[in-house]
Amino acid sequence: MRTLNEAFSARVRELLKEKHMTQYRVEQITGIYHSTMNSVMNGKIKASNFKTMALIIRALGVSISEFFDSPLFEFDELDID
Repeated sequence: MRTLNEAFSARVRELLKEKHMTQYRVEQITGIYHSTMNSVMNGKIKASNFKTMALIIRALGVSISEFFDSPLFEFDELDID
């Protein structure tokens, strides 16, 4: 099982690759600090702030529903405790 944070960072990585974007570009678009983005991407933050998540999703150019419409977020596969 993976945590919600692990699923989130995996999905961001998928979309970065698909859109030929870098983490740095997302940081520039969102204004999120590099250290914060690294923590998000490495699953070091226990509970990602929804505002930060929304900023990243918007920077990736997808809707929130499109972002979470992924097998990575199947509840049976997530450890949400």
